[in-house]
Amino acid sequence: MKDMKKYARKGILDLKAYIPGKPVEEVQEELGLSEIVKLASNETPLGPSPKAVAAAEKELRNIHLYPEGPCTRLRRDMAQRLVIADDMILFSNGADNAIVLIANAFIDEGDEVVMADPSFFIYQTYTKIMGGRPILVELKNHAHDLSAMLKKVGKKTKLVFVCNPNNPTGTIVGKDELDDFVSHLPDHVILVLDEAYIEFVSDRDSRDGLDYIKKGHNVISLRTFSKICGIAGLRIGYALACREFIAALNRVREPFPVSRVAQAAARAALEDDEYRAKVLKNNEEGKAYLYDEFKNMGLPSAPSQTNFIFVDLRRDSQEIFQALLKKGIIIRPGRQWNCPTHARVTIGTMEQNKKFIKALKECPPHPGNVVS
Repeated sequence: MKDMKKYARKGILDLKAYIPGKPVEEVQEELGLSEIVKLASNETPLGPSPKAVAAAEKELRNIHLYPEGPCTRLRRDMAQRLVIADDMILFSNGADNAIVLIANAFIDEGDEVVMADPSFFIYQTYTKIMGGRPILVELKNHAHDLSAMLKKVGKKTKLVFVCNPNNPTGTIVGKDELDDFVSHLPDHVILVLDEAYIEFVSDRDSRDGLDYIKKGHNVISLRTFSKICGIAGLRIGYALACREFIAALNRVREPFPVSRVAQAAARAALEDDEYRAKVLKNNEEGKAYLYDEFKNMGLPSAPSQTNFIFVDLRRDSQEIFQALLKKGIIIRPGRQWNCPTHARVTIGTMEQNKKFIKALKECPPHPGNVVS
């Protein structure tokens, strides 16, 4: 066995690997089940945008050609939609790839990066890879505690990550609170607003990160086609920022980060307003149903502005995860976020939601037997 301490970069062996939601195929093989309800990875339950599928199929005949590295046509389409210049947009191999680019472009060894805990785990990982120091600030009532985070910002701070809405809790930061936070950040600090779920936000007390960018603040907004457009498997996300920040990200991006098929699908998905409306309608109806069921079962849940709900099962969520798995239902247990009784549950179709609730009620021990 090789001693990896001789080969690996400093600090790499101390990193924890990212744990995705359990794949459908893996559960089918392990348990011999044909029908699986996956409510673990916040994928759109209605399938992909039909227009995206048609465009992807058409583009397959061109996959012998390299894709446009800078995604020129897609940037032009998005710029028109957002009413910004196209050099204020960078497309990436998923929004998580944009986080990697931000770390590569801006984090020096010894820099501090402030972030909430729990939030998207990748912020910590790539901060450490670049030799930076993650500064974790606990959530307050499942939401970012911006006043506490601001107190952690100092001379060594390079970036602040605010996941809004937050993953895994689904909560948002109000307009006034975020405005005040942005106004007090020092000029040497960049605020990264991870807005992967922004299309699902219905609360009017929310702020679009693009507002800050247009006003000249040091803000980068991250977004994705994975959720609202239903093309997570094609891996395409994007960053919005001032020209100078985008230019820096372009210096560290891969030559061809987004495939031809993904670019074609994304361009078509931008125009599929009918599909997006169906996704949002299904999400709101499913969310209301699950809230009611959780309330009736005495299970507290965080106020979500996303396509998932963070619920306290009041029992070991890993045990519930295993019990549900045997019934062909996959959820995301909360141990990875140090929330052992919580689970993150994606809102599915109404049929899937009802199957999940029925199975949850059948899980031993009975919901009345709770963890104190």
